[in-house]
Amino acid sequence: MVKITEELLRKRAEHNEGEISSLEELTLHQEDIEKIEHIQKWCKELRILYLQNNLIAKIENVYKLKKLEYLNLALNNIEKIENLDGCESLQKLDLTLNFVGDLTSINNLKLNERLQILYLNGNPCTDFEGYREYVITTLPQLTSLDGTTIERSAKIISAQMFYEVKDSILTEENNYKVQRLHQKSKSKLKIEEIDEEVDKNYDKMDDEKLKEFWSQTTDHSPETRIQMANFTRRHRQNGQPRADATPHHRKYRTFASDGRPLNLNEAKVPFTLTEDETTNRIVLDVSVFRYLDTSLIDVDIHPNYAKVTIKGKVLQIVFDKEIKCGSTVVQRSQTTVLLHLQGSYALYPGRSCSPMFLTVPEVCYCRQPSPSVDRGRPEPPTLVVTCYQVSQALDSRSPSLFYVLSSDDRSCQDLRCLVHPGLTHSGCTTAGTFPLIFFILVLIFTTHISANRLFIRHHRLPFAVVVLI
Repeated sequence: MVKITEELLRKRAEHNEGEISSLEELTLHQEDIEKIEHIQKWCKELRILYLQNNLIAKIENVYKLKKLEYLNLALNNIEKIENLDGCESLQKLDLTLNFVGDLTSINNLKLNERLQILYLNGNPCTDFEGYREYVITTLPQLTSLDGTTIERSAKIISAQMFYEVKDSILTEENNYKVQRLHQKSKSKLKIEEIDEEVDKNYDKMDDEKLKEFWSQTTDHSPETRIQMANFTRRHRQNGQPRADATPHHRKYRTFASDGRPLNLNEAKVPFTLTEDETTNRIVLDVSVFRYLDTSLIDVDIHPNYAKVTIKGKVLQIVFDKEIKCGSTVVQRSQTTVLLHLQGSYALYPGRSCSPMFLTVPEVCYCRQPSPSVDRGRPEPPTLVVTCYQVSQALDSRSPSLFYVLSSDDRSCQDLRCLVHPGLTHSGCTTAGTFPLIFFILVLIFTTHISANRLFIRHHRLPFAVVVLI
Protein backbone atom coordinates (compact mmCIF):
# COMPACT_ATOMS: atom_id res chain seq x y z
CA MET A 1 0.00 0.00 0.00
CA VAL A 2 1.37 3.38 -1.07
CA LYS A 3 0.59 6.32 1.19
CA ILE A 4 0.56 10.01 0.34
CA THR A 5 3.55 11.49 2.17
CA GLU A 6 5.10 14.93 2.29
CA GLU A 7 8.15 13.63 0.43
CA LEU A 8 5.95 12.36 -2.41
CA LEU A 9 4.13 15.68 -2.67
CA ARG A 10 7.36 17.69 -2.74
CA LYS A 11 8.70 15.39 -5.43
CA ARG A 12 5.60 16.11 -7.52
CA ALA A 13 5.92 19.85 -6.82
CA GLU A 14 9.26 20.35 -8.56
CA HIS A 15 7.65 22.82 -10.97
CA ASN A 16 6.76 24.94 -7.91
CA GLU A 17 10.29 24.72 -6.44
CA GLY A 18 9.16 22.01 -4.02
CA GLU A 19 6.72 24.29 -2.18
CA ILE A 20 3.42 22.49 -1.52
CA SER A 21 1.50 25.13 0.47
CA SER A 22 0.97 27.30 -2.62
CA LEU A 23 0.60 24.42 -5.07
CA GLU A 24 -2.28 24.83 -7.53
CA GLU A 25 -1.87 21.67 -9.62
CA LEU A 26 -0.90 18.21 -8.35
CA THR A 27 -0.40 14.96 -10.28
CA LEU A 28 -0.42 11.66 -8.38
CA HIS A 29 -1.38 9.18 -11.07
CA GLN A 30 -0.09 5.58 -11.30
CA GLU A 31 1.20 5.51 -7.74
CA ASP A 32 -0.95 2.60 -6.45
CA ILE A 33 -2.50 4.92 -3.84
CA GLU A 34 -5.36 3.29 -1.90
CA LYS A 35 -6.48 6.22 0.25
CA ILE A 36 -6.71 10.01 -0.13
CA GLU A 37 -5.12 11.71 2.88
CA HIS A 38 -3.16 14.83 3.96
CA ILE A 39 -3.82 16.68 0.69
CA GLN A 40 -6.48 19.02 2.09
CA LYS A 41 -4.17 19.98 4.98
CA TRP A 42 -0.95 20.58 3.03
CA CYS A 43 -2.27 21.82 -0.34
CA LYS A 44 -5.24 24.08 0.36
CA GLU A 45 -4.68 26.18 -2.77
CA LEU A 46 -5.19 23.27 -5.18
CA ARG A 47 -7.21 23.96 -8.31
CA ILE A 48 -6.43 20.79 -10.31
CA LEU A 49 -5.91 17.33 -8.79
CA TYR A 50 -5.01 14.24 -10.85
CA LEU A 51 -5.49 10.91 -9.04
CA GLN A 52 -6.24 8.62 -12.00
CA ASN A 53 -5.03 5.03 -12.32
CA ASN A 54 -4.70 4.27 -8.60
CA LEU A 55 -6.49 1.94 -6.17
CA ILE A 56 -8.65 4.51 -4.36
CA ALA A 57 -11.86 2.92 -3.05
CA LYS A 58 -13.52 5.94 -1.45
CA ILE A 59 -13.73 9.70 -2.05
CA GLU A 60 -12.69 11.30 1.22
CA ASN A 61 -10.56 14.03 2.81
CA VAL A 62 -11.14 16.59 0.05
CA TYR A 63 -13.96 18.71 1.54
CA LYS A 64 -11.50 21.46 2.61
CA LEU A 65 -10.31 22.08 -0.94
CA LYS A 66 -12.52 25.12 -1.52
CA LYS A 67 -10.67 26.23 -4.68
CA LEU A 68 -10.62 22.82 -6.38
CA GLU A 69 -12.00 23.12 -9.93
CA TYR A 70 -11.04 19.81 -11.56
CA LEU A 71 -10.83 16.38 -9.91
CA ASN A 72 -9.73 13.36 -11.96
CA LEU A 73 -10.43 9.99 -10.29
CA ALA A 74 -10.56 7.80 -13.41
CA LEU A 75 -9.42 4.16 -13.24
CA ASN A 76 -9.93 3.65 -9.52
CA ASN A 77 -12.13 1.44 -7.31
CA ILE A 78 -14.79 3.99 -6.33
CA GLU A 79 -18.30 2.55 -5.84
CA LYS A 80 -20.13 5.59 -4.47
CA ILE A 81 -20.06 9.35 -5.08
CA GLU A 82 -19.74 11.15 -1.75
CA ASN A 83 -17.89 13.77 0.34
CA LEU A 84 -17.66 16.35 -2.45
CA ASP A 85 -20.23 18.84 -1.17
CA GLY A 86 -17.47 20.95 0.43
CA CYS A 87 -15.69 21.53 -2.90
CA GLU A 88 -17.54 24.74 -3.72
CA SER A 89 -15.57 25.58 -6.87
CA LEU A 90 -15.72 22.11 -8.46
CA GLN A 91 -16.50 22.44 -12.18
CA LYS A 92 -15.33 19.13 -13.66
CA LEU A 93 -15.42 15.61 -12.19
CA ASP A 94 -14.01 12.57 -14.00
CA LEU A 95 -15.01 9.12 -12.66
CA THR A 96 -14.34 7.11 -15.83
CA LEU A 97 -13.87 3.33 -15.46
CA ASN A 98 -14.73 3.01 -11.79
CA PHE A 99 -17.29 0.75 -10.10
CA VAL A 100 -20.07 3.23 -9.33
CA GLY A 101 -23.24 1.14 -9.05
CA ASP A 102 -25.05 3.37 -6.58
CA LEU A 103 -26.51 5.83 -9.07
CA THR A 104 -28.67 7.58 -6.47
CA SER A 105 -25.45 8.77 -4.81
CA ILE A 106 -25.21 11.54 -7.42
CA ASN A 107 -27.67 13.43 -5.21
CA ASN A 108 -24.59 14.31 -3.15
CA LEU A 109 -23.50 16.56 -6.04
CA LYS A 110 -26.56 18.82 -5.89
CA LEU A 111 -24.73 21.29 -3.65
CA ASN A 112 -21.92 21.66 -6.21
CA GLU A 113 -23.67 24.45 -8.10
CA ARG A 114 -20.66 25.18 -10.33
CA LEU A 115 -20.33 21.59 -11.56
CA GLN A 116 -20.69 21.59 -15.35
CA ILE A 117 -18.88 18.50 -16.68
CA LEU A 118 -19.31 14.94 -15.39
CA TYR A 119 -17.81 11.70 -16.74
CA LEU A 120 -19.24 8.33 -15.69
CA ASN A 121 -18.20 6.21 -18.69
CA GLY A 122 -17.35 2.60 -17.92
CA ASN A 123 -19.27 2.41 -14.63
CA PRO A 124 -21.97 -0.21 -13.95
CA CYS A 125 -24.57 2.52 -13.46
CA THR A 126 -24.34 3.54 -17.12
CA ASP A 127 -26.00 0.22 -18.05
CA PHE A 128 -29.16 1.11 -16.11
CA GLU A 129 -32.18 1.94 -18.23
CA GLY A 130 -32.89 5.66 -18.11
CA TYR A 131 -29.46 6.47 -16.63
CA ARG A 132 -28.91 9.62 -18.69
CA GLU A 133 -32.36 11.08 -18.06
CA TYR A 134 -32.01 10.46 -14.33
CA VAL A 135 -28.62 12.21 -14.10
CA ILE A 136 -29.65 15.19 -16.23
CA THR A 137 -32.77 15.81 -14.14
CA THR A 138 -31.02 15.27 -10.79
CA LEU A 139 -28.14 17.64 -11.67
CA PRO A 140 -29.65 20.50 -13.71
CA GLN A 141 -26.41 22.52 -13.49
CA LEU A 142 -24.61 20.09 -15.84
CA THR A 143 -23.76 21.23 -19.37
CA SER A 144 -21.97 18.03 -20.48
CA LEU A 145 -22.39 14.37 -19.50
CA ASP A 146 -19.91 11.70 -20.66
CA GLY A 147 -18.51 14.03 -23.29
CA THR A 148 -21.89 14.88 -24.84
CA THR A 149 -23.34 18.37 -24.58
CA ILE A 150 -26.71 18.57 -22.81
CA GLU A 151 -29.17 20.55 -24.90
CA ARG A 152 -32.16 22.40 -23.48
CA SER A 153 -34.54 20.03 -25.24
CA ALA A 154 -32.80 17.04 -23.59
CA LYS A 155 -33.38 18.61 -20.18
CA ILE A 156 -37.09 19.04 -20.91
CA ILE A 157 -37.50 15.44 -22.10
CA SER A 158 -35.53 14.10 -19.12
CA ALA A 159 -37.72 16.03 -16.68
CA GLN A 160 -40.84 14.56 -18.27
CA MET A 161 -39.48 10.99 -18.04
CA PHE A 162 -37.92 11.33 -14.59
CA TYR A 163 -40.62 9.69 -12.46
CA GLU A 164 -40.98 6.79 -14.89
CA VAL A 165 -37.22 6.21 -14.96
CA LYS A 166 -36.70 6.61 -11.22
CA ASP A 167 -38.47 3.37 -10.28
CA SER A 168 -36.49 1.30 -12.79
CA ILE A 169 -33.25 2.90 -11.60
CA LEU A 170 -33.96 1.90 -7.98
CA THR A 171 -34.84 -1.66 -9.02
CA GLU A 172 -31.69 -2.15 -11.08
CA GLU A 173 -29.60 -0.59 -8.35
CA ASN A 174 -30.87 -3.08 -5.76
CA ASN A 175 -30.23 -5.98 -8.15
CA TYR A 176 -26.67 -4.75 -8.67
CA LYS A 177 -26.04 -4.57 -4.91
CA VAL A 178 -27.07 -8.23 -4.49
CA GLN A 179 -24.90 -9.23 -7.43
CA ARG A 180 -22.00 -7.24 -5.99
CA LEU A 181 -22.19 -9.07 -2.63
CA HIS A 182 -22.07 -12.42 -4.40
CA GLN A 183 -19.15 -11.21 -6.54
CA LYS A 184 -17.18 -10.11 -3.45
CA SER A 185 -17.42 -13.51 -1.75
CA LYS A 186 -16.59 -15.38 -4.96
CA SER A 187 -13.66 -13.15 -5.86
CA LYS A 188 -12.23 -13.32 -2.36
CA LEU A 189 -12.00 -17.14 -2.42
CA LYS A 190 -10.55 -17.23 -5.91
CA ILE A 191 -7.99 -14.53 -5.19
CA GLU A 192 -6.84 -16.31 -2.04
CA GLU A 193 -6.24 -19.52 -4.00
CA ILE A 194 -4.31 -17.74 -6.73
CA ASP A 195 -2.20 -15.77 -4.23
CA GLU A 196 -1.35 -18.92 -2.30
CA GLU A 197 -0.24 -20.71 -5.47
CA VAL A 198 1.78 -17.72 -6.62
CA ASP A 199 3.54 -17.41 -3.25
CA LYS A 200 4.65 -21.03 -3.39
CA ASN A 201 5.87 -21.10 -6.98
CA TYR A 202 6.82 -17.47 -7.59
CA ASP A 203 10.56 -18.12 -7.72
CA LYS A 204 10.00 -20.95 -10.21
CA MET A 205 7.69 -18.98 -12.49
CA ASP A 206 9.11 -18.52 -15.96
CA ASP A 207 7.83 -16.43 -18.85
CA GLU A 208 5.28 -19.05 -19.90
CA LYS A 209 3.73 -19.26 -16.43
CA LEU A 210 3.64 -15.49 -16.15
CA LYS A 211 1.92 -15.31 -19.51
CA GLU A 212 -0.56 -17.96 -18.34
CA PHE A 213 -1.28 -15.93 -15.19
CA TRP A 214 -2.04 -12.76 -17.13
CA SER A 215 -4.20 -14.62 -19.65
CA GLN A 216 -6.58 -16.01 -16.99
CA THR A 217 -10.22 -14.90 -17.15
CA THR A 218 -11.28 -12.99 -14.04
CA ASP A 219 -14.18 -10.85 -12.89
CA HIS A 220 -14.08 -7.12 -13.42
CA SER A 221 -14.10 -6.07 -9.79
CA PRO A 222 -12.11 -3.89 -7.37
CA GLU A 223 -10.65 -7.00 -5.73
CA THR A 224 -9.24 -8.27 -9.02
CA ARG A 225 -7.73 -4.88 -9.78
CA ILE A 226 -6.00 -4.83 -6.37
CA GLN A 227 -4.67 -8.34 -6.93
CA MET A 228 -3.20 -7.37 -10.32
CA ALA A 229 -1.61 -4.25 -8.84
CA ASN A 230 -0.01 -6.24 -5.99
CA PHE A 231 1.35 -8.85 -8.38
CA THR A 232 2.76 -6.17 -10.68
CA ARG A 233 4.39 -4.35 -7.75
CA ARG A 234 5.96 -7.58 -6.48
CA HIS A 235 7.26 -8.50 -9.91
CA ARG A 236 8.69 -5.00 -10.36
CA GLN A 237 10.44 -5.06 -6.98
CA ASN A 238 12.02 -8.47 -7.64
CA GLY A 239 13.19 -7.31 -11.05
CA GLN A 240 14.95 -4.24 -9.67
CA PRO A 241 18.65 -4.51 -8.74
CA ARG A 242 19.66 -4.48 -5.10
CA ALA A 243 20.47 -1.18 -3.47
CA ASP A 244 24.03 -2.31 -2.71
CA ALA A 245 24.62 -3.60 -6.24
CA THR A 246 26.89 -1.40 -8.32
CA PRO A 247 25.39 -0.42 -11.68
CA HIS A 248 27.17 -1.84 -14.68
CA HIS A 249 28.45 0.78 -17.10
CA ARG A 250 29.98 -0.22 -20.38
CA LYS A 251 33.48 1.12 -20.90
CA TYR A 252 34.31 2.33 -24.39
CA ARG A 253 37.82 2.44 -25.81
CA THR A 254 39.03 5.77 -27.15
CA PHE A 255 42.41 4.45 -28.33
CA ALA A 256 43.51 1.24 -29.98
CA SER A 257 46.19 -1.00 -28.53
CA ASP A 258 48.81 0.58 -30.81
CA GLY A 259 47.92 4.12 -29.71
CA ARG A 260 45.71 5.17 -32.62
CA PRO A 261 42.66 7.28 -31.67
CA LEU A 262 39.30 5.71 -32.46
CA ASN A 263 36.01 7.23 -33.56
CA LEU A 264 33.45 7.11 -30.76
CA ASN A 265 29.96 8.54 -30.22
CA GLU A 266 29.03 7.48 -26.70
CA ALA A 267 26.82 10.55 -26.27
CA LYS A 268 24.62 9.49 -29.24
CA VAL A 269 24.45 13.04 -30.60
CA PRO A 270 24.22 13.91 -34.32
CA PHE A 271 27.20 15.67 -35.87
CA THR A 272 28.55 16.76 -39.26
CA LEU A 273 32.20 16.95 -40.35
CA THR A 274 32.89 19.23 -43.32
CA GLU A 275 36.23 19.65 -45.11
CA ASP A 276 36.89 22.62 -47.38
CA GLU A 277 39.97 22.10 -49.58
CA THR A 278 39.82 25.58 -51.10
CA THR A 279 40.17 27.39 -47.76
CA ASN A 280 42.12 24.53 -46.16
CA ARG A 281 39.68 24.37 -43.25
CA ILE A 282 37.74 21.71 -41.38
CA VAL A 283 34.42 22.31 -39.59
CA LEU A 284 32.80 20.04 -37.00
CA ASP A 285 29.19 20.80 -35.94
CA VAL A 286 27.79 18.88 -32.95
CA SER A 287 24.08 19.06 -32.06
CA VAL A 288 24.11 19.34 -28.27
CA PHE A 289 21.01 19.49 -26.08
CA ARG A 290 19.23 22.85 -26.08
CA TYR A 291 18.96 23.37 -22.32
CA LEU A 292 22.29 21.75 -21.44
CA ASP A 293 24.53 24.04 -19.42
CA THR A 294 27.77 24.93 -21.17
CA SER A 295 29.77 23.99 -18.07
CA LEU A 296 28.83 20.35 -18.73
CA ILE A 297 30.58 20.41 -22.12
CA ASP A 298 34.34 19.87 -22.39
CA VAL A 299 36.26 20.12 -25.68
CA ASP A 300 39.79 18.75 -26.11
CA ILE A 301 41.50 19.47 -29.45
CA HIS A 302 44.46 17.44 -30.68
CA PRO A 303 46.31 17.58 -34.02
CA ASN A 304 44.70 14.41 -35.33
CA TYR A 305 41.43 14.15 -33.37
CA ALA A 306 38.86 16.14 -31.38
CA LYS A 307 37.28 14.93 -28.14
CA VAL A 308 33.97 16.42 -26.96
CA THR A 309 32.69 15.31 -23.53
CA ILE A 310 28.96 15.91 -22.92
CA LYS A 311 27.84 15.13 -19.35
CA GLY A 312 30.58 12.54 -18.99
CA LYS A 313 29.90 10.87 -22.36
CA VAL A 314 32.52 11.09 -25.08
CA LEU A 315 32.25 12.06 -28.74
CA GLN A 316 35.63 11.52 -30.43
CA ILE A 317 36.23 12.29 -34.11
CA VAL A 318 39.49 11.36 -35.88
CA PHE A 319 40.78 13.65 -38.65
CA ASP A 320 42.44 12.43 -41.84
CA LYS A 321 45.07 15.17 -41.64
CA GLU A 322 46.63 17.11 -38.82
CA ILE A 323 45.19 20.48 -37.86
CA LYS A 324 46.59 23.53 -36.10
CA CYS A 325 45.38 23.34 -32.51
CA GLY A 326 46.30 26.95 -31.73
CA SER A 327 44.08 28.40 -34.47
CA THR A 328 41.03 26.24 -33.70
CA VAL A 329 37.88 28.14 -32.69
CA VAL A 330 35.10 26.54 -30.60
CA GLN A 331 31.73 28.31 -30.28
CA ARG A 332 28.20 27.39 -29.18
CA SER A 333 25.29 28.85 -31.10
CA GLN A 334 22.34 30.18 -29.10
CA THR A 335 19.88 29.87 -32.00
CA THR A 336 20.74 26.57 -33.74
CA VAL A 337 22.00 24.85 -30.55
CA LEU A 338 25.15 23.67 -32.34
CA LEU A 339 28.66 23.31 -30.98
CA HIS A 340 30.82 24.75 -33.79
CA LEU A 341 34.49 23.71 -34.08
CA GLN A 342 36.49 25.34 -36.87
CA GLY A 343 40.17 24.71 -37.54
CA SER A 344 42.73 24.78 -40.34
CA TYR A 345 45.00 22.04 -41.57
CA ALA A 346 48.70 22.07 -40.77
CA LEU A 347 49.37 22.24 -44.55
CA TYR A 348 49.02 25.33 -46.73
CA PRO A 349 47.29 25.33 -50.12
CA GLY A 350 49.38 25.82 -53.27
CA ARG A 351 52.38 23.80 -52.15
CA SER A 352 53.80 21.39 -54.72
CA CYS A 353 54.15 18.64 -52.16
CA SER A 354 52.77 17.78 -48.76
CA PRO A 355 54.70 16.59 -45.73
CA MET A 356 54.43 13.03 -44.52
CA PHE A 357 52.19 12.50 -41.53
CA LEU A 358 53.58 9.75 -39.35
CA THR A 359 51.33 7.97 -36.92
CA VAL A 360 52.62 6.75 -33.58
CA PRO A 361 53.71 3.24 -34.61
CA GLU A 362 55.34 4.31 -37.89
CA VAL A 363 59.15 4.51 -38.10
CA CYS A 364 61.36 6.32 -40.60
CA TYR A 365 64.33 4.23 -41.75
CA CYS A 366 67.21 6.33 -43.13
CA ARG A 367 70.39 4.69 -44.35
CA GLN A 368 73.68 6.47 -43.73
CA PRO A 369 76.28 6.52 -46.60
CA SER A 370 78.93 3.84 -46.47
CA PRO A 371 82.49 5.01 -45.63
CA SER A 372 84.75 5.48 -48.64
CA VAL A 373 87.79 3.89 -46.94
CA ASP A 374 88.23 0.31 -45.92
CA ARG A 375 85.45 -1.23 -48.01
CA GLY A 376 85.97 -4.49 -46.16
CA ARG A 377 84.37 -3.08 -43.02
CA PRO A 378 80.65 -3.69 -42.56
CA GLU A 379 78.20 -0.86 -43.15
CA PRO A 380 77.19 1.21 -40.18
CA PRO A 381 73.82 0.19 -38.68
CA THR A 382 70.66 1.67 -40.11
CA LEU A 383 69.58 4.87 -38.36
CA VAL A 384 66.07 4.49 -36.94
CA VAL A 385 64.17 7.73 -36.32
CA THR A 386 60.69 7.62 -34.73
CA CYS A 387 57.90 10.02 -35.59
CA TYR A 388 58.38 11.90 -32.32
CA GLN A 389 61.86 12.89 -33.57
CA VAL A 390 60.64 14.18 -36.93
CA SER A 391 60.04 17.89 -36.71
CA GLN A 392 58.50 18.06 -40.19
CA ALA A 393 59.61 21.67 -40.63
CA LEU A 394 59.38 22.48 -44.32
CA ASP A 395 61.77 25.01 -45.78
CA SER A 396 59.80 27.71 -47.59
CA ARG A 397 62.25 27.71 -50.54
CA SER A 398 62.70 23.97 -50.64
CA PRO A 399 59.52 22.17 -49.59
CA SER A 400 61.21 18.81 -50.02
CA LEU A 401 63.71 19.41 -47.19
CA PHE A 402 63.12 17.66 -43.85
CA TYR A 403 65.04 18.20 -40.64
CA VAL A 404 65.46 15.01 -38.63
CA LEU A 405 67.13 14.50 -35.28
CA SER A 406 69.17 11.36 -34.80
CA SER A 407 67.93 8.76 -32.33
CA ASP A 408 70.67 9.55 -29.80
CA ASP A 409 70.32 13.37 -30.18
CA ARG A 410 73.99 13.69 -31.20
CA SER A 411 73.47 16.22 -33.99
CA CYS A 412 70.95 17.61 -36.40
CA GLN A 413 71.25 15.99 -39.82
CA ASP A 414 69.67 17.16 -43.06
CA LEU A 415 67.55 14.70 -44.95
CA ARG A 416 66.86 15.82 -48.50
CA CYS A 417 63.91 13.67 -49.51
CA LEU A 418 62.31 14.56 -52.81
CA VAL A 419 58.70 13.86 -52.01
CA HIS A 420 56.91 12.21 -54.90
CA PRO A 421 53.81 10.03 -54.92
CA GLY A 422 54.71 6.51 -53.88
CA LEU A 423 58.06 7.43 -52.31
CA THR A 424 58.55 5.64 -48.99
CA HIS A 425 60.72 6.51 -46.02
CA SER A 426 63.40 4.11 -47.19
CA GLY A 427 64.10 6.44 -50.15
CA CYS A 428 65.60 9.07 -47.84
CA THR A 429 69.41 9.40 -47.72
CA THR A 430 71.60 11.41 -45.41
CA ALA A 431 73.99 14.13 -46.58
CA GLY A 432 76.58 16.23 -44.80
CA THR A 433 76.09 19.91 -44.13
CA PHE A 434 79.38 21.00 -45.83
CA PRO A 435 78.43 20.06 -49.45
CA LEU A 436 75.15 21.87 -49.04
CA ILE A 437 76.77 25.09 -47.74
CA PHE A 438 79.43 24.96 -50.47
CA PHE A 439 76.76 24.58 -53.16
CA ILE A 440 74.80 27.58 -51.86
CA LEU A 441 77.95 29.80 -51.71
CA VAL A 442 78.92 28.90 -55.29
CA LEU A 443 75.38 29.69 -56.45
CA ILE A 444 75.41 33.11 -54.75
CA PHE A 445 78.90 33.99 -56.10
CA THR A 446 77.94 33.05 -59.67
CA THR A 447 74.75 35.09 -59.51
CA HIS A 448 76.67 38.12 -58.17
CA ILE A 449 79.29 38.03 -60.97
CA SER A 450 76.61 37.74 -63.66
CA ALA A 451 74.77 40.74 -62.27
CA ASN A 452 77.96 42.88 -62.24
CA ARG A 453 78.74 42.04 -65.84
CA LEU A 454 75.31 43.12 -66.97
CA PHE A 455 75.60 46.33 -64.95
CA ILE A 456 79.02 47.24 -66.53
CA ARG A 457 77.88 46.54 -70.08
CA HIS A 458 74.76 48.60 -69.69
CA HIS A 459 76.44 51.71 -68.21
CA ARG A 460 79.85 51.35 -69.95
CA LEU A 461 81.86 52.18 -66.84
CA PRO A 462 85.67 52.63 -66.92
CA PHE A 463 87.94 49.82 -65.76
CA ALA A 464 88.84 51.56 -62.43
CA VAL A 465 85.20 51.66 -61.42
CA VAL A 466 84.82 48.01 -62.36
CA VAL A 467 87.72 47.11 -60.10
CA LEU A 468 86.11 48.97 -57.21
CA ILE A 469 82.89 47.13 -57.77
